[in-house]
Amino acid sequence: MFASGESGYQLARALSAALAIVLALALERWRPHRRLRPAWGANLGLWVIGSFVMLSVCGACGWIVAAWAASRDLGLLAWLGLGTGAAIAIGVLALDGVSWAWHRANHRLRLLWRFHQVHHADAAFHVTTALRFHPGELLLALPVRLAAVVLLGVPPEGVLVFEVIFGIANLMEHGNFDLSRRIEHALRPVLVTPALHRRHHASNWSDLDTNFGTVFSFWDRLARTFRSSEPGLRVVTGLPDRSGFETPALGESLWLPFARGSRRIR
Repeated sequence: MFASGESGYQLARALSAALAIVLALALERWRPHRRLRPAWGANLGLWVIGSFVMLSVCGACGWIVAAWAASRDLGLLAWLGLGTGAAIAIGVLALDGVSWAWHRANHRLRLLWRFHQVHHADAAFHVTTALRFHPGELLLALPVRLAAVVLLGVPPEGVLVFEVIFGIANLMEHGNFDLSRRIEHALRPVLVTPALHRRHHASNWSDLDTNFGTVFSFWDRLARTFRSSEPGLRVVTGLPDRSGFETPALGESLWLPFARGSRRIR
């Protein structure tokens, strides 16, 4: 049962991510925010290495751990005895809240920022920026994600729904495209839009410390870390310490967390 579940989990994640990339690239051609030169090589290279590392460690850990916890009735949602639909909905919301808190921690704690800055070092805000994560960051996040699944008691189906929604949101909000103001203002009270997340990637420390959400925008509103942004607002993206420089190449990106002078956000 676990094996078939793992295969479906992996397939659903891969297909949803592929569709999101295609849609984001189409929107980048239809409604581009600005002309830029994406760092295809470095970003895709980090994605390949990170994917290989995570698949080697445990490609479907989320599903496996959730199924194990569910078989033992572990976690808050299991103890509350909620129905599957309610458990999935609350699980998705809670896991996104955990993601928000972990993202903020990546900006506040020196060790975590050393790895997370690789994601922000992309000077060209583009859909492939969503794939640009150092394998060290992915490994550091893994035990946090799995612990959250067990403690919350999110059912396997809830983990799958969350991973699909999270993956699509992550890719779309890094897109180099503008939504119409009407759609932007309709979505932003609840969801993170490219304009909001682009502000988070600005190459200044004050904007970097805002808009940590991935799926839902109201976490930042509750924490008073929300900063509004409009679709047409031009933002210089990248690391403040590297403002004006091109995106570091693959080798430099992998070495960046270990370089001297690597600082955390203020």
